[in-house]
Parts: sequence; structure tokens; C-alpha cells
Amino acid sequence: MTVALMWEARAVPGRGGELLAWARRQELPRRPLRRETLRAPQDRVLVITWWDAAYDAALPELPEPDGDLVIRAVHRWRFESVEPVEPAESGRSDDDGGRRIE
Repeated sequence: MTVALMWEARAVPGRGGELLAWARRQELPRRPLRRETLRAPQDRVLVITWWDAAYDAALPELPEPDGDLVIRAVHRWRFESVEPVEPAESGRSDDDGGRRIE
């Protein structure tokens, strides 16, 4: 099973670049299958790591940044990958640009 850990923090206004740099410097004790770092308006930084593990496995996560760098506690989420759903064999599809085919 693949588990994705999401870590999201919001920097003090104007310090998003510092938070991004801080997050990118953080080393984990184990290497994930994949790691991606993203940023968004309002000085937010998101780090997603993917692991080959059970949903409830103990996995390394990024720590909380120093309190003077963020305006709130870090938000954390855990998700598990699901198999893609095969299209219906009847030829019906919902993927027609928003129109339902009957």
C-alpha cells in the first residue's frame, strides 16, 4: 500500500520564502518513495511524502518550525492510495466535458 503524508504550514506574512527554505532543508531519517514541496498564496508551504507502508505505520514526518516563523500549528493529513476505477463496460461515460451521456 502507498501512504501519502501531507504537512502544511503557514508562515508569518512576508516570510514564506524562509519557511519554504526551512522545509526543503529538513532531512528525514528514512527516504520516502517520493517527496514534493509546494507553495501557495498567503505564505503557505506544503510537503507531501509517499511511503510504501501500511496506513497506520509509524512514519517520519517533518517537525514543527520555530514558532516565530509560522502563524499557526502545522496541519497534517494522511491518505492511502486507491486503485483507479475502471470505466463501465456499457459505454457510458461521465467524462464528456460535463455532460452526462445516457
